[in-house]
Amino acid sequence: MSGDGGSEIHAANEAILGRLSLLDRYLPAWILLAMIGGLLLGRLVPQVQDVLDAIRIGQTSLPIALGLLLMMYPVLAKVRYEDMGRVTRDRRLFWIALFLNWVVAPLVMFTLAWLLLADQPAFRTGLIVIGLAPCIAMVLIWNDLAFGDREAAALLVAINSILQVLAYALLGTFYLKILPGWLGLDTQDVAFSTWDITKAVLFFLGVPLVAGFLTRRVGVRRRGRAWYEGTFIPRIAPLALYGLLFTIVVMFALQGTAITSDPLSVVRIAIPLLLYFAVMWSLAFAAGWRSRLGYAKTATLAFTAAGNNFELAIAVSIGVWGVTSGQALAGTIGPLIEVPALVALVYVSLWLRARLYAKRTPAV
Repeated sequence: MSGDGGSEIHAANEAILGRLSLLDRYLPAWILLAMIGGLLLGRLVPQVQDVLDAIRIGQTSLPIALGLLLMMYPVLAKVRYEDMGRVTRDRRLFWIALFLNWVVAPLVMFTLAWLLLADQPAFRTGLIVIGLAPCIAMVLIWNDLAFGDREAAALLVAINSILQVLAYALLGTFYLKILPGWLGLDTQDVAFSTWDITKAVLFFLGVPLVAGFLTRRVGVRRRGRAWYEGTFIPRIAPLALYGLLFTIVVMFALQGTAITSDPLSVVRIAIPLLLYFAVMWSLAFAAGWRSRLGYAKTATLAFTAAGNNFELAIAVSIGVWGVTSGQALAGTIGPLIEVPALVALVYVSLWLRARLYAKRTPAV
């Protein structure tokens, strides 16, 4: 690539980064600070476990449940449900995205988890749970940074939000019990029921999904789409990060001893995640290129396939296995690894745009 091309990409990327909020721009730093704060809280206030367990919803304490719901609601209030039908206009993008997100992605995470964490059933299960659902939040940021198709990204997020409610528990049962059984893998140390996952999904995704849908419907009808997306959504958007950071603080306060005694576990969780992001993004970008979708839709396809719904994975892991479980820890490590990994892939995407698409005419 020429020096001018590199400068152009850098300038364009800096322009978009400048429009990001302070919270989004420094997300890895906030997550690290939340982890450190949680570890300190656990050491300085050992009574935190008793406080959190005072009121519980199933296996989840009430404060953590509220934090998890806060993670999900702003994202689902932003989804353009009224536009969902329009994604089927581009059938190639729609079917490729569905195949990558709901068939290939879980299978890739399943494979990596069993290859790299076969001796760590809790972490392995946590990773598989992560791979079951595509991202419906940060993917919009990565898509914007890479100059992807905003409308296509919003529509795919809407479709994936609904599919997660309908398919998540079934996929969890298939990849945690049925498929390992077919392959002769030992799953005796993975204890859960399909109903446990269903309850967690219905509560932590279904409740904010209904709330987000009703909020959007009423808000757009009364004040208009411009006010809703330009004023209301920016006001509630930080709640998602606050909920995530609160949950991370609590989890690391409760898991401090386990983490500090075995820091290598964090590295072992990070390696398959990094491989997953690279593999899924590359497969999706190659599929978009070969299908001649054009750069914008190809970028959207790639980042939709590479990102995961860590909020839902954390909520399900806490709801099914508990806040101090290895499954929940794997979900918490996820965003810390995802943010720098996908930011790096944004630069790769912009480099490929200048190199591959400069003279290519997209298919009509």
